Amino acid sequence: MKHFSEILAEVSRPSRYLGGELGSIRKEPSKVDVRVALAFPDVYEIGMSNVGLAILYHLLNHIEWLAAERVYAPWPDMEEKLLLNGWPLSSLESETPLKEFDILGFTLQYELSYSNVLNMLRLAGIPLRAEQRNEKFPLVIAGGPCAFNPEPLADFLDCVVIGDGEEVVPEVCSLVRKGKQNGMPRSALLERLAEIEGVYVPAFYDVEYKSDGQVAAIKPRPGMPARVRRSILADLEKAPYPNSPIVPFMNTVHDRVAVEISRGCTRGCRFCQAGFIYRPARERSPERISNIIEEALKKTGYGEVSLLSLSAGDYCYMEVLLKHLMANLSERKVSISLPSLRIGSLNEAMLDEIRKIRKTGLTLAPEAGTERLRKVINKDISEEELLNNCQLAFSLGWRLVKLYFMMGLPTENKEDLAAIVNLAAKVKQSGKGTQGGSDVNVSVSTFVPKPHTPFQWEGQIDMETTREKQQFLWTACKERKLRFKHHDARLSFLEGVFSRGDRRLGQVLEKAVTAGCRFDGWTEHFSFERWQEAFQACRIEPGFYLRERGEDEILPWDHIDSGISKNFLLKEREKAGLGTSTPDCRFSHCSHCGICDFRDIRNRLSRDESYQLKPFENFAAPPEVNTEQRHKVRLRLAKEGKTRFIGHLELMTVIHRAVQRAGIPIKFSAGFHPAPRISFGDALSAGVASRAEIIDCELLNAVRPSAIAVKLNRELPEGLEVLEAWEIEPGTPSPGESIEESCFLVELPDNIPPDLDRRINDFLEAEEIIVARDQKKGRKQTDIRANIRTIERNGTSLILKMSKGNPLFTVGFLLDYSLDQARSLTISKISVKLKST
Repeated sequence: MKHFSEILAEVSRPSRYLGGELGSIRKEPSKVDVRVALAFPDVYEIGMSNVGLAILYHLLNHIEWLAAERVYAPWPDMEEKLLLNGWPLSSLESETPLKEFDILGFTLQYELSYSNVLNMLRLAGIPLRAEQRNEKFPLVIAGGPCAFNPEPLADFLDCVVIGDGEEVVPEVCSLVRKGKQNGMPRSALLERLAEIEGVYVPAFYDVEYKSDGQVAAIKPRPGMPARVRRSILADLEKAPYPNSPIVPFMNTVHDRVAVEISRGCTRGCRFCQAGFIYRPARERSPERISNIIEEALKKTGYGEVSLLSLSAGDYCYMEVLLKHLMANLSERKVSISLPSLRIGSLNEAMLDEIRKIRKTGLTLAPEAGTERLRKVINKDISEEELLNNCQLAFSLGWRLVKLYFMMGLPTENKEDLAAIVNLAAKVKQSGKGTQGGSDVNVSVSTFVPKPHTPFQWEGQIDMETTREKQQFLWTACKERKLRFKHHDARLSFLEGVFSRGDRRLGQVLEKAVTAGCRFDGWTEHFSFERWQEAFQACRIEPGFYLRERGEDEILPWDHIDSGISKNFLLKEREKAGLGTSTPDCRFSHCSHCGICDFRDIRNRLSRDESYQLKPFENFAAPPEVNTEQRHKVRLRLAKEGKTRFIGHLELMTVIHRAVQRAGIPIKFSAGFHPAPRISFGDALSAGVASRAEIIDCELLNAVRPSAIAVKLNRELPEGLEVLEAWEIEPGTPSPGESIEESCFLVELPDNIPPDLDRRINDFLEAEEIIVARDQKKGRKQTDIRANIRTIERNGTSLILKMSKGNPLFTVGFLLDYSLDQARSLTISKISVKLKST
């Protein structure tokens, strides 16, 4: 059986599975009482961008007696290796099998990840159904936005955290600790957990169905509440927030410092589940946000800060905060992004601040094409506001605006659909003659009526209607030279089924996972045919869940109390039919949604004008530069241990961030997207170690090379080390052009060909050796002899000297190995010979 590290070179993106990232926390298992595995049911680069999981990771690890570790869904190639070698799915920090933890907690961010939840349990060797698990197995819990209808997963979860987790999850962990200390049976522990506000135990609720398939009753067992009240974090300002986030080796989906500036939104868009389940609106103060950002940038080296909120433009001191941040960050080339901007909340001052470093993407969401339909959904914005915002952005240099719409909304007609294209065309026209451009992307998703919204009773359009509408929009956008993107109708269908479904879908989910369904949100892995077969095998008609619901019907999630009264939702639905708006209670009178007690639970807006925003001490402006002088330093870097599996682009990212953290005065390129002037040598294959990676850094002013080496080594992760640093002339060729020869050491396996010496001689005597290489654009013929200078066998090792290129093809050829087999060998670049200057 292979060691785990041996297969890393055989899978795509091995850095997903390395662990040991800067900022990650590993505690000694023997020194803690409770161990929690925080699981995200999608691939690493998606899960690492989830703010909720990051908050819990740092919150729990700050508790002395508790250790929190991470695990993500393995990509199918890694899953295959795990099953082939009989390895259970394990955590990143300590490589502990998941079944050895006390708690396994899943983040439910979107419905199409449910198959990954079950598959991760299967790979961990944990029984899928809660009733099959005893005290030997961890408690399987879940939380996140999808937890507001946990019923499709009810059979598989021991308990569910409803609402904000900052206070509930530590309380759950504390109770588990007491249970372990007192030998509490699992059933008794679940009863105690059910007493915590915000914790739902599905096993304590029985569901009955009518003959027509509707829910007849949801019956709590004796002692259980009829409805499970959501947990609400009253004061965001006092809540902990990580200021030393984990810095991945690889680029993730949201590769930046992400700071939650506010939580909750009271705009009241009737389709938006987040706008209801995260009420009330709570803001952090400008000082707190500024302090988090300063500390996080110091510890990460990121080049971008993202201000997170459901509606960032509504933050009370957004303009002041932006000016403060840009005054401190612009000279360090750190940009600001606002991923959720409400039309009408933008102004010239805000956009002018954002554009000073690099123009991050500008995305606006009109949601509907006509003002009539926007009133139906309570999206109280006008066409004039949208056009003014876009024209302003284009005039300030933005070249692309992305517009998000929905189709299939209640009361939508053909005019509403056509208006999407007309409105986008007007936005495009607004950019004509500006210094930016006038490119417009139109993205249209299918409306899914979500639980706990005024539209939870509405029906969802079927796949045939979805495709007809998509075809109409595609044709119309093409005629107007607009880029059109849409969601796969099958994915929207499945999302609707599981977001509105009940417990009977558990058997379908289990059947689909057994048939191979996983990563359903990824087109290359989604199999609608398998899902159809699973529904048929379970005799469940999925379209049943997309129908319009009666207002007196018991909904599968009615026993989950989001804090919003059902009467309020019904009144909002009625107002939607009348095309009547409901004002935002932050700026108007109370709308009586039911969420506030007006003591602890209430809107908490940052309106205290006594705040003091201090300059960033660790981000002082770089020194004045003499443009006539250039300073370059060359580094020789070791890349060993787990870091040998870091890809070339990932190594570049790691070095860029380390340079930023070390405060080295690096020079940046000019233009819209400034980048550090750091040059790297040729790419090294994943899995090949090195003690001779050459890197050049161009500096703003002279710094002793030895000081740069010391500073960088303080910031580099284990396995990366600057071995040598020296000053070079500004005109010195790049590292790739400077290397005359690279020397590789290959440790030979036990089963080498008996005629290896003859193979080496024949290879060296040949004028050329042509092999086929698989590349993205197809197979390519390559001469692997051309770059080989010498090959020497020294007992149990080979020494290859090459002018350039990849040693794997030559080693594979000599040993009669496939490329994957060659990758599993221990190969190191031990030295380079530089050209004389």
